[in-house]
Amino acid sequence: MRHKSYFLSVLVLLFSLSGCAQVAPLSNVDYVDLQRFMGRWYVIGGIPTFFEKGAHNPTETYQIGNDGTIETTFTFNDGSFEGDQKSYRPRGFVVDKQSNAVWEMQFIWPLKADYRIIYLDEQYAHTVIGREKRDYLWIMSREPRIEEGVWKDIVTLVESVGYSSDQIHQFPHAKVSK
Repeated sequence: MRHKSYFLSVLVLLFSLSGCAQVAPLSNVDYVDLQRFMGRWYVIGGIPTFFEKGAHNPTETYQIGNDGTIETTFTFNDGSFEGDQKSYRPRGFVVDKQSNAVWEMQFIWPLKADYRIIYLDEQYAHTVIGREKRDYLWIMSREPRIEEGVWKDIVTLVESVGYSSDQIHQFPHAKVSK
């Protein structure tokens, strides 16, 4: 009987530890030229935060501030293309000066959130922002549309680093006339 309770104790311990398993660190790109990265990005898809649910036409715009932080403007129409326009202005802090790819984003002082550039193509046309926790994700493009092949490649990439494609949402963008 004593062996049975010991076995059960070991089983309970193993199951509880398996729930505590940590995911591997999230790799970021080797280097980001911040000047090239600045400007408008269309948020094509991702794992949305609570305030992004129902977002239409979401864009994220970056500008280097006088103090060296990244002035950010996140804008979208709430609930539909005609919905109220919402705008948030978090401030980004580059914490890895070697790569410029690891930031902390501050929406409310003094809290800062993990923000990592995990993919950036050579043309600075497509990027993916992730978080160590793999709870949120942003797939962005310089254009309001992304080619299907590029989308599939990016989804494959984010799955390979521990994100679930089932959670990825594509954000609608109205047709933009040029």
